[in-house]
Amino acid sequence: MSGKTRVVIVDDQNLSRGFFELYIRTAANYELVKALPAAELAVEFVERHEVDLVVMDVMMRHGIDGLTAAERIKARRPEVKIIIVTSTSETSWEERARAIGVESFWYKEYSEAPLLEIMDRTMAGESVYPGAPPKVEFGAASRADLTERELEVLRELTNGLSNEEIAEKLHISPNTVRRHLQNIMEKTGYSNRIDLAMNAKRIGLVVSEEDRKNQHMGA
Repeated sequence: MSGKTRVVIVDDQNLSRGFFELYIRTAANYELVKALPAAELAVEFVERHEVDLVVMDVMMRHGIDGLTAAERIKARRPEVKIIIVTSTSETSWEERARAIGVESFWYKEYSEAPLLEIMDRTMAGESVYPGAPPKVEFGAASRADLTERELEVLRELTNGLSNEEIAEKLHISPNTVRRHLQNIMEKTGYSNRIDLAMNAKRIGLVVSEEDRKNQHMGA
């Protein structure tokens, strides 16, 4: 036994996974036991091998997503610590991760703290989640300029839903949906719902539940 923390990396992006591999191989207190390109492979691997920590992305091009995999791992091996990572700025996943029992959450593009620090603190017994939403520019506005309800409407808009479908899903009226979309357009400077949806999706500002589960993007 080396005494090092045994780590599994799960990321479907070759470049990102390679970076994590290099990062952990050069860290004195960690041993990379496996780097996997799919979340479902992580569930199988962790069940059969000795693992202390899983560092796993949310979005996967194939198979189940990282949050679903984390839930399955925690159900079978609750002692294994998990850090969920993402290159999007989708903050709703933090709540989901907490509910699952995921120890820590790290934004690849937006966190000021390096991953190694999050790993150290997690293995020391901390649960490390961001203290504030990521700072993301969206047109003439930033994420902070949008209300939570506006973000909810925008999240459903990126999934191609009509105003009526968004209203039904969020239990509000179609007129309220229209008002929220108008407010978002006034804040951001985008002139129509297509521009709103395309740009929100392009930068990963929000990600619908359907997109997360169906792997429509690799983030």
